[in-house]
Amino acid sequence: MAAPKVAVVGAGVVGLSTALCILEACPSCSVAVLSEQFSPNTTSDVAAGMLIPHTCPGTPIHVQKQWFKETFTYLFGICNSAEASEAGIHLVSGWQIFKNTPKEESPFWSDVVLGFRPMSEAELQKFPQHRFGQAFTTLKCDCPPYLLWLEKRLKAAGVQMHTRKVSDLWELHREYNIVVNCAGIGAHQLVGDEQLFPIRGQVLKVHAPWVKNFIRDGDGSTYIYPGIHRVTLGGTREKHNWSLSPHPGTTKDIFDRCCSLEPSLQGAQDVKVKVGLRPSRQSVRLNREVLSQGAVKLLVVHNYGHGAGGFSIHRGTAQEAARLVGECIAALQGSSSRAKL
Repeated sequence: MAAPKVAVVGAGVVGLSTALCILEACPSCSVAVLSEQFSPNTTSDVAAGMLIPHTCPGTPIHVQKQWFKETFTYLFGICNSAEASEAGIHLVSGWQIFKNTPKEESPFWSDVVLGFRPMSEAELQKFPQHRFGQAFTTLKCDCPPYLLWLEKRLKAAGVQMHTRKVSDLWELHREYNIVVNCAGIGAHQLVGDEQLFPIRGQVLKVHAPWVKNFIRDGDGSTYIYPGIHRVTLGGTREKHNWSLSPHPGTTKDIFDRCCSLEPSLQGAQDVKVKVGLRPSRQSVRLNREVLSQGAVKLLVVHNYGHGAGGFSIHRGTAQEAARLVGECIAALQGSSSRAKL
């Protein structure tokens, strides 16, 4: 059969990474990325891009750990290359702090990040309201540069980028053999997934170049993540809230909470407010599906629903999605050879 034509719907970090992994696994494929929005207007552009996993209740821990490890290893390789600056990837050290000691003093990912250890008494003196903490070094993606770096690699490999609103996956069946759904929160409408819901996140991007260490409250509600050019201050976790409009009261609340952990942020300049909708469900949807109308079939791979932890596992889930696309190609080639017989 001719080279399989694959459409990836969605141009956030999951969509672009999935397209790249498909190319790496199946170089003979013709791949196109279709999305209504590209960077800087995606949900991924709002994300802080810190590699600190969020547990997905519906996914086995060993699977989540594997996805995280594959993502960390991949980004660590870029971080140690000449492309680190262009890709916006760097190491950052800091603390995760708790008002009460958590049940698990070492999370499942503690041996993947670098130098994980309990905080010393001296370190904890910086946070008098907190009784326990963990210190470690992890990776951070500055999201817009990373998305543009992924786009550049895809374009260099001949991938077509089309600004296009896809209202129904079936509309693609005449043009493509396989469709990969990486639509994020858009999958709620695109495939009618009632299990998918938004968790609204409002963050501030500020200029505070003296802040070098990350600080994350253990419950994930307040965090300070230094990037290459700006520091991300957060945040909010508002379930089922679809509003993309910033709330001034929330902006003040986030700033006050972050200043309580790092008082020097009072001097932060050029505060920009961003809002994104995290695509959340009990577990990431990562599976194959066959859509059919009469005798006509369309092979679909779904890879969406990463919630707040998309950056931490994006490469691992993209590789799994690419493997599923490989299975679809094998099925197409099987049916093509049977048709010839």
